[in-house]
Amino acid sequence: MSPSRRQEQERKKRAQTKQYTGSTRPRSLPPHIPAAARAPPRPSPLPTPSAPRSPPPASPAILLEPSPPPRTSRSPPDSCTPRSLPAEIPSQPWCRDGGGSAAPMEREPMSSDDRPEAAAESAQQQELEWRFAQVFGERAAGEDVQEVDIISSIEFDKSGDHLATGDRGGRVVLFERTDSGDSASRRELERQEYPITRHPEFRYRTEFQSHEPEFDYLKSLEIEEKINKIKWCQTANNALFLLSTNDKTIKYWKVQEKKVKRVSVMNLDTSQSSGNGSSSSPGTNSCKALLPNGGCSEKLYSPNNNMSFPPGGCASLRLPVVVTGQDLNHVARCRRVYAHAHDYHINSISNNSDGETFISADDLRINLWNLEISNQSFNIVDLKPANMEDLTEVITCAEFHPTHCNTLAYSSSKGTIRLIDLRQSALCDNHAKLFEEHDAPGSRSFFTEIIASVSDIKFARDGRHILSRDYMTLKLWDLNMDSGPVATFQVHEYLRPKLCDLYENDSIFDKFECCISGDGLRVATGSYSNLFRVFGCAPGSTEASTLEASRNPMRRQVSNPARPTRTLTSLTRAVRRGGENTSVDANGISYDLSTKLLHLAWHPTENSIACAAANSLYMYYA
Repeated sequence: MSPSRRQEQERKKRAQTKQYTGSTRPRSLPPHIPAAARAPPRPSPLPTPSAPRSPPPASPAILLEPSPPPRTSRSPPDSCTPRSLPAEIPSQPWCRDGGGSAAPMEREPMSSDDRPEAAAESAQQQELEWRFAQVFGERAAGEDVQEVDIISSIEFDKSGDHLATGDRGGRVVLFERTDSGDSASRRELERQEYPITRHPEFRYRTEFQSHEPEFDYLKSLEIEEKINKIKWCQTANNALFLLSTNDKTIKYWKVQEKKVKRVSVMNLDTSQSSGNGSSSSPGTNSCKALLPNGGCSEKLYSPNNNMSFPPGGCASLRLPVVVTGQDLNHVARCRRVYAHAHDYHINSISNNSDGETFISADDLRINLWNLEISNQSFNIVDLKPANMEDLTEVITCAEFHPTHCNTLAYSSSKGTIRLIDLRQSALCDNHAKLFEEHDAPGSRSFFTEIIASVSDIKFARDGRHILSRDYMTLKLWDLNMDSGPVATFQVHEYLRPKLCDLYENDSIFDKFECCISGDGLRVATGSYSNLFRVFGCAPGSTEASTLEASRNPMRRQVSNPARPTRTLTSLTRAVRRGGENTSVDANGISYDLSTKLLHLAWHPTENSIACAAANSLYMYYA
């Protein structure tokens, strides 16, 4: 065989091999392909040749009919190789050559309406319509509320299937969710033309007495039983664990279901008795069947309520039997008591993401605890000066980071938020970051420092932002920008001219809580007249809803104010101020300082809010 014929056969073999395997190396995409489609090349199963091979003249490329273009969301294969076409043949989105490689599709630029970001932004800007879901302990018109029945704490667990409330009487009430997203069958869901919005439904589960009133004889101080905070812990073996605290003592509770046990097969029939004794279950044997004369004495018990046997005696005695029934009862048991660690009133507790430790904060100190060790704690923050006359601020709230177990934040009465790292030192005297908003020159007054005191802080679920609440505003902070808040929301600006009256009746010292939605797009807080406000914190959102804790939450709804104009300072600091409503009095909406909504919580995964108005628990959904 001549060398030229042998070379021609080898070229044909290489061309056939290339026809089934395609290109053997990833090639660069042309510049008209968008950057999003330029995925990193995948490793080829065949070895990459050292130099590209020119197409052999013996087997020219054969152009086939173009296949229909694929979905725009799917990017072309990484091994696609664009090939130059003759001038008389127009370029097609997809075409296959004889070698099996596909030319990439040239995508049309996506319009602004088709972009997923635009759809997300439009959904974020849409204002939610809140509806009434449930109420527990609704107060009748004119009914007096007992002081011990007023709710003082609300908390959802991590899954949102359980809700706990604490009151001023030291009781903890647990609610559990009854509805389920999978309750409807697949066939029923397919028959539905439109999706049905189902609000979460809760039912009463159990309650227990967490704290009792105490008296400190050394300090002559009465310790109230009021529940200041409740925090859920990790569940285990179908049991619920939670922490509750009053001013001085923290308790670790375990709540689980247990089958009810009863004592049966009693020797005496207590159906005719009126004194103390053990009761027998129906159908059990009594002494009446055991007496020789077939009857029992008329008096089974002596006048002093002590059990006595009939004069004839019993033929035999039987030991009672403990029978386990099918009924379930919720039993709460205190596992740990963390006491004698705080000289001042405890204002907050927070669980760590490691599931093993938690912190407790009072006015001047923050202690770190281990859940399994109740007689020892570590002091990590101490603001107490050597001379109490030099005291300038106190701790108002402390919160662990949701994912970083070494990071926590605490707020002070001066309106600052400090972020500390537990890895720096055992005693965290120095903060890692300080979040503070400086007042404008000449704007300070006697009430400036009072209303600047932060009453509550909450981390967003992603751990990137912190929400803080002072007396007049809600502020959203970015952990990466400590120069000022990224958003400020005016809660009840109409009260600013009334600060003097609020100071006289001590209403200016009310501690309002705040909450943030699971997706981080909305925030909420309470106000007076049993009102609470919901603000949208997404970019470009002007949502600012005013709702009332009643069966008709939209009854007190006011029109949303126009979005305020940005000044040069706010633009440079990326500060957006929204939700100001200074026309409440002009619209004839009165406010009642005696009815205040201090406590509320947002469901961790859904747009559902639970809020407390005195002794009533209201739940709303959107």
